Amino acid sequence: MKYLKSTSSDLRELFERGITVRSIAESLSSFDEDCPASHALSYMNEKNFDIIGVRQAGTVKGYAKRSRLSNEGKLADYLDEQFKPENVLGDAESLLNVFKALRNSPESTVFVSIFSQVGGIVTRGDLQKAPVRMWLFGLISLIEMQMLRIIREFYPGDSWQRLISNGRFVKVQELLSDRQKRNVDIDLADCLQFSDKRDILLKDKELWGRIWFESKGTLKDFLNELVHLRDELAHAQDIITGRWPEIVDIAERAESLLQRCEEISSVSQNT
Repeated sequence: MKYLKSTSSDLRELFERGITVRSIAESLSSFDEDCPASHALSYMNEKNFDIIGVRQAGTVKGYAKRSRLSNEGKLADYLDEQFKPENVLGDAESLLNVFKALRNSPESTVFVSIFSQVGGIVTRGDLQKAPVRMWLFGLISLIEMQMLRIIREFYPGDSWQRLISNGRFVKVQELLSDRQKRNVDIDLADCLQFSDKRDILLKDKELWGRIWFESKGTLKDFLNELVHLRDELAHAQDIITGRWPEIVDIAERAESLLQRCEEISSVSQNT
């Protein structure tokens, strides 16, 4: 059996240390509170910014919205409010926490604290950036790897063959033959597609019941949803429009599914 080195803890460590909110945040432009509102508004229109920071004694203490600004008075007259703790993330926060914070923000905006001072901003549009797409794609790929590990462990010697159709088994054999001609060191199970792995797991009632707390149907639907999302990520398609805030739930459930898969072991079952 091939040893699966990647685990959910590996994935979290990779992204928590290497790709955090800092990777997708934009700098929060700010002006002193006594700046003419007309100047700030002109700047925001030029840059197409909806929110701008307001500095008090050199420190960004709050923000103003373009929708409320006019050409009268000073910027301080339009200060919306001070930053709320639940709407400010440290620059080392994980991407999953960014998703959650944006979902809970009425304006779908969170601020980023750098050296104990707000200096960055993240909006829903930033979730389209490459680091987020890499994280989601990696999460789905790791789930598929764990599905394969479970199949190998519970169905040794390719005994999983009886759980897929004859047509699919022929396709798997053809793929193995093609890859072996190119000197790729793989076995038959490596040629299973995501849909094959899904079908094998779903046909084992005890197994899918250990992986998923809900019904067999909801597991099938969710796995199909992950495949659809993976395809959109692979083709650089929009993953937010029309899928907000559901994408946050997908990410949370995907991480939960990954953790459940990692807990499944035929060894622990037999002890």
